[in-house]
Amino acid sequence: MLADIAEKIQETFDAKDAAREEAYRRSREVVRACSAAIWGIHRGEFDEARALIESAARSLDEIKRTLAPHLDIYFGGFVEHAQQEYAEASIVYSVIRGENIPSPEDLGVEYAAYLGGLGDTVGELRRHALDLIREGHADDAFPFLDVMDEIYYTLMRFDYPDAITRGLRGKVDAARSLIERTRGDLVAAARR
Repeated sequence: MLADIAEKIQETFDAKDAAREEAYRRSREVVRACSAAIWGIHRGEFDEARALIESAARSLDEIKRTLAPHLDIYFGGFVEHAQQEYAEASIVYSVIRGENIPSPEDLGVEYAAYLGGLGDTVGELRRHALDLIREGHADDAFPFLDVMDEIYYTLMRFDYPDAITRGLRGKVDAARSLIERTRGDLVAAARR
């Protein structure tokens, strides 16, 4: 009798472990694709970046299907990280291309992951602004500073416990610092 119980539990855990391994592999693919997409965005390789972001979206869909029967694993952390990287790459792409910022629903990601990706976007927009300054186009960087400010004030609204927002408070603090440094860099560049 106990052997039958143990066998059933083992079968369940074997299936859960296989699903976790597959989802974890795909989450690493998402993170790599999004990292490469952001590099491409900064180099102006928008077609390649878009293709990488679309590939990441397909992998996230596959993760969702794989883990549908295993929500404990889905909400265990690594999926959220992959969603956050995907949200960041998608938002950075949209902002730099002058498109509307996609919503969490547009991207199919959880809210906390979306907000984390939105917070990380500030650093990438700073990088873009600095690139514009180096290229002698400081005036073109000011609209990106405006978006950085908008993101910061949006994130400030979500003053909830870390168990809900998943590290957002630290990203908000980092964003504030990045924005002030960027503002200083732009003002200095404008005076030259």
